[in-house]
Amino acid sequence: MNYRERIRDYKRIIVKVGTTSLTYENGRFNLKKMERFARVLTDLRNRGIDIVLVSSGAIAVGAEKLGLDERPRDVIGKQASSAVGQAILMQMYERFFGEYNQKIAQILLTKPVFDAEHKKRNASNTFNKLFELNVIPIVNENDTVATDEFNEFSDNDTLSAYVAAIVKGDLLIILSDIDGMYTADPNKDESAEIIDVVPEITDEIYSIAGGSASIFGTGGMITKVQAADFLGKRGIDMVIASGESPDVIHDILEGNRIGTLFVGNK
Repeated sequence: MNYRERIRDYKRIIVKVGTTSLTYENGRFNLKKMERFARVLTDLRNRGIDIVLVSSGAIAVGAEKLGLDERPRDVIGKQASSAVGQAILMQMYERFFGEYNQKIAQILLTKPVFDAEHKKRNASNTFNKLFELNVIPIVNENDTVATDEFNEFSDNDTLSAYVAAIVKGDLLIILSDIDGMYTADPNKDESAEIIDVVPEITDEIYSIAGGSASIFGTGGMITKVQAADFLGKRGIDMVIASGESPDVIHDILEGNRIGTLFVGNK
């Protein structure tokens, strides 16, 4: 079966953009790339595809605004940076999406929303109404109130998987600083090859997952595999690809062999 081919017919897509896909190496935002993301996602919305953008970056832009050298590691530092950065981040998105007359909305979530049935239902209803109104929801964790392991997602890979499940998405696209999953760490093993399709999450897949190398981002391959495992059980596909060019989203949705496709058990 050609798992890539069926992607062409998908109508509800969740795109997760990591901090490293939005910033330069010094942590400052790449405005040209953000504008391009807005253009690509608006074009998909114009085609009638429901789009959710799960965007990292609030803590990073807040840290930059506050003059910090890197992303804070302590809870209070992250809360302060997020409080400063989230408003700035949404202002930037409003400007870029506004250039294409695309309406956006901000949705800030914490893990308890997904644990309580009535909260989950309310969130689902909000997303669905926004889709009806041709709005692109932009999601992030509500870092200012997520203070412990019960309220906090480990990273936005996990958050994006939960969002994909709650909106009953067809596909989650995770864009990061790596162009897919490899058979081994490509930074250490020259013979490592990218894995095109993962039809099933196995112990072997977990065993080759690695960590994050960025001081501005969180997570790593292990969190992405966990997200794919979570979604696979719910019949939702997931693709990991490089966020270097926003146009890669078009390539993925055309069924091209981009990144690594984790197949949902439909």
